[in-house]
Amino acid sequence: MKILVQIDFPYSGSFGAEMAAAFTPLAESIAQERGLIWKMWTENSETNEAGGIYLFEDKSSAETYLKMHTARLESFGVRDIRAKFFTLNEPLSHITRAPV
Repeated sequence: MKILVQIDFPYSGSFGAEMAAAFTPLAESIAQERGLIWKMWTENSETNEAGGIYLFEDKSSAETYLKMHTARLESFGVRDIRAKFFTLNEPLSHITRAPV
């Protein structure tokens, strides 16, 4: 069963193209994570937040990733990390053209 994970946190760094350039190596590393199908990077410069929406093959992979990613973010000094897990409803998602 595919699991969607929403992660967000306070972020006061660069956004847009500058963020993309700075975090390309991190994105390449995330792309190699076990069970990851895709990640959509999210940012809001007006509220100083960043994060992502992730789709994993299973809950075990999602939980393992969240534990590692939370520790990584905390090592960068990030606090107030929020995460939510959702089960993906594939039949309805296909109707609304979700990338699954």
